[in-house]
This record gives sequence, C-alpha cells and structure tokens, in this order.
Amino acid sequence: MNLAAKNFPANARAALGDAQLQEALERLRGGFVEGRRQVVAKLPEFDALRGRAAEIRRHTLAHLDQYLVQFEERATAAGGTVHWCRDAGEARATILEICQAMDARLVTKGKSMIGEEIEINDYLEAHNIEPVETDLGEYIIQLRRELPSHIIAPATHLSKEQVAESFQEHHTDLDPVRPLAEPEALLAEARTLLRQKFLAADVGITGANFLIAETGTSVIVTNEGNGDLTQTLPRVHIVIASLEKVVPNLDDAATLLRVLARSATGQEISAYTTFSTGPKRDADMDGPNAYHVILLDNGRTDILAGDNAEILGCIRCGACLNHCPVYGAIGGHAYGTVYPGPMGSVLTPALNGLAGAHHLPQASSLCGRCEEVCPVRLPLPKMLRNLRFQAAETSAPGGVARLLVALWAFAARRPWLYRFGAGISLAWLSARGRKDGLLRSIPGLRTWTSRRDFPAPEGRTFMSQWKSGRRS
Repeated sequence: MNLAAKNFPANARAALGDAQLQEALERLRGGFVEGRRQVVAKLPEFDALRGRAAEIRRHTLAHLDQYLVQFEERATAAGGTVHWCRDAGEARATILEICQAMDARLVTKGKSMIGEEIEINDYLEAHNIEPVETDLGEYIIQLRRELPSHIIAPATHLSKEQVAESFQEHHTDLDPVRPLAEPEALLAEARTLLRQKFLAADVGITGANFLIAETGTSVIVTNEGNGDLTQTLPRVHIVIASLEKVVPNLDDAATLLRVLARSATGQEISAYTTFSTGPKRDADMDGPNAYHVILLDNGRTDILAGDNAEILGCIRCGACLNHCPVYGAIGGHAYGTVYPGPMGSVLTPALNGLAGAHHLPQASSLCGRCEEVCPVRLPLPKMLRNLRFQAAETSAPGGVARLLVALWAFAARRPWLYRFGAGISLAWLSARGRKDGLLRSIPGLRTWTSRRDFPAPEGRTFMSQWKSGRRS
C-alpha cells in the first residue's frame, strides 16, 4: 500500500477489501471503546475533569512561550540540557551529535510519535547506530518496516500469526520450529531479546507525554515498563518532545493524567507513570549520567498562529480514533501519515500543508463523536470544517471538485434555478427508489452507493410541501 496522504482514496479502498485488517479493526472497536465507557461510568466527576483539562490546555497554549522558557530554566537547573530545534532536520542532527559524543552504537527507544514524525530510526541507522524500539507494538512494526497504525497501539492492525511470521523472519538465531502460536510465547521471546538490548544500550530515547514547567520534569506513561528501562539503564537519556507538550505545574499534570489513561485504554491509570528530572544525582542508585531534552517546533509555531491552533491541545490519547467510524472502517495506514484518525486529519494538513493532504479533512462524517469523547474537548469537527473551507479556496481539491462546487454556488445564488433543479432531481430519485424505497445505485455516485443503501426521497422538496401547507 502506498502510504502517502495524497493516496488516501486508493489506500482506503484497499483497506476496506482487506479481510484480515477488518477483523483486527473489529477487535479494536470492542476493546478500547468499551473500556473507556466502563471507567468513565465509575468516575462521576469525569466530565468536570474534562472541563478542567480543557482549561489547562487552552491556558498553556495562550502562554506557551513563558512556560517553555520556565521549563528550560528548571530543567537546566536540575542538570539537564535543553535543545531548541526548529525542524526535523535540526532535531535529528542534535540527537546524532549527542550519540556520537558518547560513541554510541546501540540506542533503545520508548514509544514516541515525535520520533516517528522526524524519522529518527532511519537517520540513526544511516549513521551506523542501531535503534531498537522497546515498546512491543513499536518493536513489531520496526521489524516489518511499517508506520504505526494507531497512536497508542501501533501494531493493532496485525494478527498474532503475522507477528509470528515477522519473528521467524528476523529472529534467525533461534530454533526455527519453536512454537509461536500463542501471544504469551511471542511476548516471552520479545522480552528475552529486548532484555539484552536494554543492558547493552549506550543511549536511551523516550518521548514525553508532558513536560512540567514548574520542575523541569518530563513525564511518560507506559504499560510495559520499557520506558523506565530505556531512560535509567543507558548512560544518556534523550527526551524528544514537541513544544505543546509543556504544562504549567504538577497539579495540572495530575489532572491530565486522570483523563488520559481513561480515554486512551480504559484504565484508571497506566501501569507506569514515570517522572524524570535531570540526570542521576550522587545519592541515586541508578539513572543516566546525562539528560537532554529536544524541544521540537517543526511547524507548531505556525499552527499556533492559525485557525486550528486548538489541535495543539491534543494529549495523544487516541480516543478520537477509537470512536471514529471512518478510522474504524479503514484503520490507520490508509491515512498515509504518522498521525491517523480525526486528530491526524487536522494535524497532518496543519503541519505539512493541504496540497498533499487535502483528502484527510474529507475523511470524516462530522458526526461529532470525536469531540464528545475527547478528554480536553477539542472541537475537531470545527477544525475539519475549517480545513475543508481552506481547501475549497485553493486548488487542493482538484478541478472536478472545484467545478462541482462552482456549479452548486451558481444555482444557489439563483433560487428559482435551485428549486427547479432540486425538484427534477428529487422526482427522478424518487422514481428510481419506488420499488422498495431504497437507492442502491446512483449514476455518478458509485463510491457512495457501492457499500451503503440510501432511503429514496418521497419526490417533493421541503419548500414545495411547506407552500402547500400554507395554502391549505
């Protein structure tokens, strides 16, 4: 499958025809959605927490500059080093410089969407440094050379049989006839191999769910413990985070953590929530000798000044993906980008421009479910509409789409013409659906009708019925 965002229509068609993927997506719909429903029902104050979380994110974005400066001051005072990077190139070069200064040959990594965004693994490999993903899902897709299909469950599109095939292909020093039919066997094999990498790593790289300005602390949440081993065993810990990950203080971080796990995986709290402030101190039993934080802009400053600045309030829980009917039908790879689903359909065009991603804002029914479940109440449907408006004002949608919109606008400015055309169209559609009241095929709209039936109209427009009612 071609994973470029510009190929979204073809990717989506391929995903709809992939029986194994559809089975995996069905499992996803039943797991995270039901888990969230249950834990939210147990917490009466959850909606109030969402309101507070939304206020925290709005306030932070409005004062982002001062909190970032405060974070740098506190992190530096704690013995860390903060690196400001304008784009992916600067971030990659900075990470490489740190690794080369340590003569690093092996780097372990915790799950990081920013790491995926800047393609740090490929860059390190090109400079003879081996990066090893330590989150199990990320490890699997690294072996397969794939993008994550979900921002919190990167290998959710795969079956255990596919994972077993990948392990057989890459773990060639193990018994080729070993049993790998059960998930427990796959987990045990990955754990054994990764334990060796943890112990041998020169540098550990993690992302950050939050950066706390008050203390200069980075926060990660995991369910596997791999993040802790990644940042405490190597000599150097590198945190890569985009600018919007900062929060004012520990109390605010605690509020966001309460809504994050519940929204993401249906847990009251993740198994591991780890706070890191600077390198190891003299009295510490373990920890890195050096602590570096990469603060990445990569287009965030431009987003902050635009119409969709609110997307920077996203805390990457994945709830919008889990509840989105479009994502649920096609999965993450169809979007052709690191960030899929509703949040990705806003963030990707905002970061990279609409020219190559104009299909993504259209990949939504605008049902509003994403906004309903968002733990920080992001108005995702509004932002998707903003991008649709922007696309319509440019050449992004393509000539046919612009022509159709122009024809509609021409008729809409002439009410008599609009009513005449609507009347003829409704009469024709009513006749086509007269047999059983359903439209199973509409010429020119095969994409819409190939997988869904529409109720046929009764044959009269609302205006004609309204006028008849007035006369009677």
